[in-house]
Amino acid sequence: MPTYKAPVEDVMFLWNDVFGIDRHANLPGFSDASPDVVSAILEESAKYCEEVLTPLNRIGDKQGCARAPDGAVTTPDGFKEAFKQFVEGGWIGVSAPAEFGGLGLPIVVTQIVNEFLCSANMSFAMYPGLTQGAIAALIAHGTPEQKALYLPKMIAGEWTGTMNLTEPHCGTDLGLLRTKAAKQPDGSYKITGTKIFISAGEHDLAENIVHLVLARIEGAPEGTKGISLFVVPKMLPNADGSPGARNAVVCGSLEEKMGIHGNSTCVMNYDGATGWLLGEENRGLPAMFTMMNEARLGVGVQGLALSEVAYQNAAAYAKERLQGRALGGAKFKDKPADPIIVHPDVRRTLMTIRSFNEAARALVMWTALASDLHHRSEDDKTRQAADDHMGLLTPVIKGVFTDLGFANTVMAQQMFGGHGYIAEHGMEQFVRDARITMLYEGANGIQALDLVGRKLPKDGGRALQAFFAEVQGFIKDQAADDGMKVYVEPLGKAIGHLQAATMWFMQNALAKPENAGAGSTDYMHLFGLVALGYMWAKMAAAARAKLKAGANGSADRMNAKLVTGRFFMERVLPETQAQLARIQSGAASTMELKAEQF
Repeated sequence: MPTYKAPVEDVMFLWNDVFGIDRHANLPGFSDASPDVVSAILEESAKYCEEVLTPLNRIGDKQGCARAPDGAVTTPDGFKEAFKQFVEGGWIGVSAPAEFGGLGLPIVVTQIVNEFLCSANMSFAMYPGLTQGAIAALIAHGTPEQKALYLPKMIAGEWTGTMNLTEPHCGTDLGLLRTKAAKQPDGSYKITGTKIFISAGEHDLAENIVHLVLARIEGAPEGTKGISLFVVPKMLPNADGSPGARNAVVCGSLEEKMGIHGNSTCVMNYDGATGWLLGEENRGLPAMFTMMNEARLGVGVQGLALSEVAYQNAAAYAKERLQGRALGGAKFKDKPADPIIVHPDVRRTLMTIRSFNEAARALVMWTALASDLHHRSEDDKTRQAADDHMGLLTPVIKGVFTDLGFANTVMAQQMFGGHGYIAEHGMEQFVRDARITMLYEGANGIQALDLVGRKLPKDGGRALQAFFAEVQGFIKDQAADDGMKVYVEPLGKAIGHLQAATMWFMQNALAKPENAGAGSTDYMHLFGLVALGYMWAKMAAAARAKLKAGANGSADRMNAKLVTGRFFMERVLPETQAQLARIQSGAASTMELKAEQF
């Protein structure tokens, strides 16, 4: 059975030494998030994930969820008890406003905890994860009455939440949406339609489920401009807020899936269900994007989380599995064979995964910190810059982290040889679970198009220029440090490739948009590698500073950081040159064949 150890020490290095998050203690919530407090919270979360959730991961995969004839859904053995512990620990509301029962701590704390949860048991983590997204949408767009009714229950974990977008005929193109909303004399709406692929749509973990549903009000414009967002609870609340009569929404079936078996992925049937408008009429898509952006960052975290747990188990196996001798002669002469960790190709594989994981965690924390600054700072320029950062990096984190997260679980599985194909080792489950992350919350090709088509030109390219300026400023600041050359010189070449790719799009994509479409995925990954390289350069600078200051018992870890960062710069970051070449080849050969020739 796989094991998992939450990387608390790595997180605290990022918190204290790389980002110096303590310097934001003047902002709401940060004053309560001292390093000692954050470390204690993460240690407690780690214990729960390691001891409670990890043992349930394979159980959830084997059992899956079960649907009764009346539509009720039962989660796997142990999930209900684990969720009760989760709720009692107050984990859903770690970053939620205190006025509704949350702790009000920075969002960056929640993102870290969510990584631990997803590494331990991704299927389980999706139940509270979607609830947090629904909470964010209600905070941003709910009326005072809606907030008072729903938020305390959801933050406490008594009620959970979902998002309902996709329909059988309609995925990314939400303009084709058919679910209808008929306005009633009392101001409510009757919602009728079918939604599919609804994660956590029905379950036995909480007494009520609050569905956020996209639908078209009768007479509304066609296309995306006529979509509204509605709050549709499974149980209609009584006047005192307790669950009342059953609403006309039911789980019609459970999807049979490749992975995430422990999460209930439902077909939801709305047959005149009572709902209430959330936000403005015909402005449902912008409101839902509050939740979708939270979810997309969360899915990126899932890619990292599965890469991390797969790496941990592959590295442990490589140190134990005896197979052959080292190329330079026996390293463990007292054993009949050397462990496979002595082989360069095994180390190449493990270092590739590890160098992604550590940089990806830093990029998540940097972006989560931007979210905190956007929501909590009183300075307009700071809020704008933070919002720009999140908009630019969200498709990169979702697309790149899940592409590479899946690839990394496959590489980790490879370390086990034939045993990686066998269920008891757990590696094949990580592969299956990771595959969905590339598909849901907007398939990764859509993320790439969003980055190139919307995020780059937005506000005259302001967000992108700020990113360029920050990275180049860091490179300039480190230029005099000879020890940093192995990090900043490759980073300088890589950001040059990113700038050249951006300029090529400006010169070649306006007249022929297919050039942008053909190069968008390469551009997304080029951008992702530069961002990860920047994180490694910052981590290397922090590690060097810590070593100079005496390291305080962490010398081995800091030296390992420097080696891992150097590996990334030497063996991973040079891929940007190939990505630039692919982008600059244009769309001609991609688009030349006729459809019938495929």
